[in-house]
Amino acid sequence: MRARRIDSNQNLIVKQLRIMGVSVYVSSMLGKGFPDLVLGIRGVNYLIELKDGSKVKSAKKLTKDEQVFFDTWKGGVYKCENLDEILNVIGFK
Repeated sequence: MRARRIDSNQNLIVKQLRIMGVSVYVSSMLGKGFPDLVLGIRGVNYLIELKDGSKVKSAKKLTKDEQVFFDTWKGGVYKCENLDEILNVIGFK
């Protein structure tokens, strides 16, 4: 099994979210389509698949496993490219 690469923006976004009081579990190492981040704020959990917004469109597509997860998960799961998009999802904007 090879190590899964993380998006270049992940570490900074995780740091910024934690400063804002958001609980963050980095789950990118789980693979098999599971989203990169699990966020908790105000008693609600959010699953976030983080993509690097600076990359070309084709590099920001969901993988096959990620798409299956998105299609079959019965809760909230979101694809975000930057901190602003995450803040919109969790109601900070």
